[in-house]
Amino acid sequence: MHSTARRRHHLAESLRRDGMITDPAWLDAFRRVPRHAFVPRYFLSRRGGWRAVDRTDEDWLDHVYADQVLVTQLDGDPHAWERARREGVVRGNPTCSSSMPGIMAVMLEELSVHAGHRVLEIGTGTGYNAALLSERLGSSLVSTVDVDEELVRLAAERLSLCGYHPAVAFRDGAEGFPARAPFDRVLCTCAVSEVPVAWLEQTTPGGIVVTTLNRPIGAGLVRLIVLPGSVARGRILRRDGRFMPLRAHRLADPVSLPEISGPVRPTELTTDMVLHPSSRFEFFAGLALPKVVPVLRGDDAFLLHGDGSWARVATHAGRTLVAQGGPRRLWNLAEAAHRLWTSLGKPGRERFGLTVTPGQQEIWLDDPDGDHRWPLA
Repeated sequence: MHSTARRRHHLAESLRRDGMITDPAWLDAFRRVPRHAFVPRYFLSRRGGWRAVDRTDEDWLDHVYADQVLVTQLDGDPHAWERARREGVVRGNPTCSSSMPGIMAVMLEELSVHAGHRVLEIGTGTGYNAALLSERLGSSLVSTVDVDEELVRLAAERLSLCGYHPAVAFRDGAEGFPARAPFDRVLCTCAVSEVPVAWLEQTTPGGIVVTTLNRPIGAGLVRLIVLPGSVARGRILRRDGRFMPLRAHRLADPVSLPEISGPVRPTELTTDMVLHPSSRFEFFAGLALPKVVPVLRGDDAFLLHGDGSWARVATHAGRTLVAQGGPRRLWNLAEAAHRLWTSLGKPGRERFGLTVTPGQQEIWLDDPDGDHRWPLA
């Protein structure tokens, strides 16, 4: 078996063993589609910035066929990779990546596609995900859009070289793709602060939308069933996924770190409980702290809000200490939320749902008409 074919087989089998793939058809797609064709070069995180890697590097394929995210663009700059190659390491913020294959597999399975389904992908990126969809359904049923013209050009080129010819368009994904509508499934591989109603308008009733929420604290995958009248309802998924935001939904940069003053007190609530994606409380904490942005600086964690409210949490000698300032006490809000969460039975993200209508989008616990509801945006 050819080296890359062996690697594709190994990746697919590892995703099956880890429970990311249960559908044999998706297993076959991951075995057949060459990820290396879509990520001929990428960045690896290194102390002080990012290192440029391509097929001339010994470890190139090792990373391509591992279950890891591969950053392929920094700051929207098509020349950053060449600069990193020259300089060794560059700084920058990721603006495109090839997602972890495991998360891709989870989202693809949650689409519940069947033969004949028309699928719209929001966020073409490298084109690898569109290739998997094309392998499964046939290129004629797949459409993919991206707001970055250069990414669209490269993805279309790589898809064609691999024998896939879906509709690839340079356009704002928030507007969907009306020229190719209606769709049976919509898959968004970037995070959204709210679900664009255009997606629901372009999806047949009974269709499915799978995306991820763009929330500074408590993000997560969501699966929605589209109903008549541009309405959708669904659940937050138990398995988590974090993605770069849809560019129109990027959050503002965090406000400057505050000057610390005032009293410091101990707290039993740790930053991991509030901020770590593996924490069962993190999703609920985000509901209590909308638009609060976490910033980590060394061993300290800051919670910052645009109204000037802030909290700094630090651990010293085994004790967690908090200082707060501004018009609201953010850590007090987190502690009150933890008490409420405990009284509700410590619900995990899988107990939450989302309802989307043209005029309102809200998250709810257990029951869409129940007492515990929060606005999404």
